[in-house]
Amino acid sequence: MPDSGDLIVFDGECVLCSGFFRFMVAQDTAQRFRFATAQSPLGQRLYAELGLPTDNFEKNLVVVDGVTHQRLDAFAAAMRALPGVWPVLSLCRFLPGPVKDPLYYAIARNRYKIFGRTEACLIPETSLRSRFLPEGF
Repeated sequence: MPDSGDLIVFDGECVLCSGFFRFMVAQDTAQRFRFATAQSPLGQRLYAELGLPTDNFEKNLVVVDGVTHQRLDAFAAAMRALPGVWPVLSLCRFLPGPVKDPLYYAIARNRYKIFGRTEACLIPETSLRSRFLPEGF
């Protein structure tokens, strides 16, 4: 993982995932997180290093304090790092695996069908590019 602080790697073609990115940008007032799309050279390298598929991004990645989180635990880690009321959502990390993993995968496998998919990977607006790591989009 890059040594550049906290990081969120998301599917830049997924409408739900891109919505999560926009939510994090709006709520992360301290600008704690940097970003990369899973389709970017950096995202591809990170997925490969973790032994994850580099063509199917069902697992989102969130790195907080040097620890890489996946799936619902990634969402929980991101929420825990935000100010205000958002950390309460991190309680989902305490759901038992037989509950949270099937729930996560049911949404992840159907995310394009439910929320949609863009034709091209997200390219951040100029004002947000500084929040992306080099080779992150």
